[in-house]
Amino acid sequence: MEFKSEKLENGLVIIGELNKSAKSAAVGFFVRTGSRDETGNINGVSHFLEHMLFKGTDKLSALEVNEAFDRTGAQFNAFTSEENTVYYAAVLPEYLAEVTELWTQLMRPALRDKDFNLEKNVIKEEIAMYKDLPSFDVMDRCRTLHFDGHPCGYSVLGSEESIDNLTAEQMRGYFARRYAPNNIVLACAGDFEWDRIRRLAASSCSSWQKQTVERELGHSEGSRKKQRLEKANLAREHICLMSAGVSAQDPRRFAASLLGTIIGDDVGSRFFWEIVDKALAEAASMQFGAMDGTGAFCSYIRCSSENVAKVLDIVRNIFSDLSKSGITKDELTKAKNKILSALVIKNELPMGRLVDLGFNWTYLQEYRAIEDDVNAIKSVTVDDVYSLIEQFRPGDFTQLSLGPVRNS
Repeated sequence: MEFKSEKLENGLVIIGELNKSAKSAAVGFFVRTGSRDETGNINGVSHFLEHMLFKGTDKLSALEVNEAFDRTGAQFNAFTSEENTVYYAAVLPEYLAEVTELWTQLMRPALRDKDFNLEKNVIKEEIAMYKDLPSFDVMDRCRTLHFDGHPCGYSVLGSEESIDNLTAEQMRGYFARRYAPNNIVLACAGDFEWDRIRRLAASSCSSWQKQTVERELGHSEGSRKKQRLEKANLAREHICLMSAGVSAQDPRRFAASLLGTIIGDDVGSRFFWEIVDKALAEAASMQFGAMDGTGAFCSYIRCSSENVAKVLDIVRNIFSDLSKSGITKDELTKAKNKILSALVIKNELPMGRLVDLGFNWTYLQEYRAIEDDVNAIKSVTVDDVYSLIEQFRPGDFTQLSLGPVRNS
């Protein structure tokens, strides 16, 4: 592996990890913007804007964009989160430069009124679709409840009302502020020619204008509020629990990920053995999410209404036992093996490596080889995890439930 980096005068950072033994290459533009960078009246604009980039430029129509990707056989897409919007493609090495050139064009989209008005209906249909998925809906609502008053509480999709009221001019203003070159990282991984990509980016992106880009940071302890909502079409109870965690910049993020695995991995965790294996719930999981300046543990549980009280009692007991006794060495070893296996397998492909490469630079402004993360995970001790439990008290959570209408 060989790492390369360069920063253009306008602030755009270009990074690459060369692996000549790879059989493919991947490229991505990592834009440091998401729902937390919005305001209530434009909530959902980041995700909407992601859609709009595929509508083309002043020189390329949406059909021509798709034909250009199709011609190379690229596996391409994009995603938007609370903090980032990422555009990526995995291709054969001989097509990486062509696909990178295409992305550089798309990163300066036309944002036509006609396309905006048409895509608005697509976004509203997507919002409706996800509202019909209670597992998504409960976590989206719980995030808002947990981050009460904090910008991380904004929904990535926005609401039907915010999308209805959003104007193309507001989107163009948001784009001008947030898609500045000094707020973007261009990353490549796999088998590619660094000098060619560097020259291409310098030629295509140097004219982009630098802007002052800000983000409201600050840790959130969470509201710890409890709320239950009823939906007439539900047959099961869907429960989301959220509690505070460390940030993406905190070295303890590796210990936090291990704690999430010990408590709520799909197989072999405390949730699994105490709730799922005993047929009290069909699903019970917990994950840790590190964010810019803050973080959160998020649990999802699905069970019958009759079992809710018993399941929540068991959950509270699990967290109480963690606070009293911590974790065992055997639990930590198993969690390390699970996380290390997933990490190494994902990073065997340039596309999997691209994501870690881009996010490490976005959050830390540093290059981390796979070995760095492997060693960081291996070095976590039982005491490290226990100190997290003591400080962040995962049992002191925000709770939001979606369930059937109760008969009065």
